[in-house]
Amino acid sequence: MQKNITNVSEIAQELEIILTADEYQPEYDLELEEARRSVRIKGFRQGHVPAGMLKRMIGPSIEASVAEKMASKHFAAIAEEEKINPASRAQIESYNFENGNLTIRISYEIHPEFELKDFSGFTFTQAEYTVTDEDVDREINLILRGHGTMVTSEEAAVAGDTVIGDVTKLDAEGADVEGSKNENHHFNLEYLPADNPFRMALEGKKAGDVVEVTVEPRQEGGETSRFRVEIKEVKRLELPELDDELVKEISQQRFEKVEDFRNDVRLQIQAHFSDKSEHDLLEAISAKLIEEHPVPTPKAMVAQFQNMLLENAKRQVGGQFPKGLDEREFFNTMKPNAEKHARWLLVSQKIARESSLEVTDEDIKAYAEKEAEKEPSLTVDQLLNTYMSTEFKDYIIDTILKEKIYDVIKSKVSITKEATPIPEHNN
Repeated sequence: MQKNITNVSEIAQELEIILTADEYQPEYDLELEEARRSVRIKGFRQGHVPAGMLKRMIGPSIEASVAEKMASKHFAAIAEEEKINPASRAQIESYNFENGNLTIRISYEIHPEFELKDFSGFTFTQAEYTVTDEDVDREINLILRGHGTMVTSEEAAVAGDTVIGDVTKLDAEGADVEGSKNENHHFNLEYLPADNPFRMALEGKKAGDVVEVTVEPRQEGGETSRFRVEIKEVKRLELPELDDELVKEISQQRFEKVEDFRNDVRLQIQAHFSDKSEHDLLEAISAKLIEEHPVPTPKAMVAQFQNMLLENAKRQVGGQFPKGLDEREFFNTMKPNAEKHARWLLVSQKIARESSLEVTDEDIKAYAEKEAEKEPSLTVDQLLNTYMSTEFKDYIIDTILKEKIYDVIKSKVSITKEATPIPEHNN
């Protein structure tokens, strides 16, 4: 066997394999014999069709099958011998049987070779969140909203109120447009943008007031719309007082005292923003390393990430895109993001290799112990059995390896903690 490897680009190669008759003929004879046993031709008993006739009739399909099997057999061995790191499936570009030889030309993508930059001088800022009593109060108020009561308010409407009124569209002269009246329309001011013309007109108004609202066109050349709103009622959410009895109800008997409940809310806020802080730091690290390593990305790898992003988006909307959304167009718009994912995979794999990182069974056990602390209803053995199963093991290994890669990076870069207030909810 002869082999010739040609570098087409940093991420693509071609391999030419030349096999002698002694090397490919046994496979060819097997294919021919299989065809002899299965092909039916009028005038011949099954299994007794002359070889010459078979070659004339189905010779090309036999040659194609032999070429494919020979390519598959030898490519794996050559890749190992030549230390080829394929990034895609090998494709047969051409083959021919000439002068007693079988020549196969194969194309495939490879992982690019590149040098890791020294990232020990990189600096990052990590948010350090501190939970205040005001943060806890805000969170508890959000919880209490689910137990509040809407009551009529005689006061002027404020941002959190709901204004109920009859809405009538007006023509250019200010007269009512016939049939346009919409009675008892509810304006939940809290969920309207601050610059919404209806919110701006209704805030500060009471029941019995009448306001006119002008809505400017969103696009140039559009028509201005005018409305009259006759306010009939202002509703305000009245929150219940937080006491021990309500705490029992809200927590489903987990807590009996207000103070215990407040402490738990504080812990949950702290845990959430600690996770956010770590996530944001890791995102900043990966973005910086992607920026510093503009390595070419194999098309097959990018396409895999495009498919992943596409399927994730479909799951978020119930499994199918709404009608009118072009799936192929969406797939194409995902390419820049997919390229970043692919580049980060190449960089992180390089870090793992150069740091000789691996995941052992002991690592998986330690991970199970850590996760069991977060979920008291599951034992370490239960989690370990799940993690070691065929279905989950590869995923868990990948998760732990990612943690190790980030640990290597964090041990070399500079990270400055920055005191950061808990952001308020955007209603």
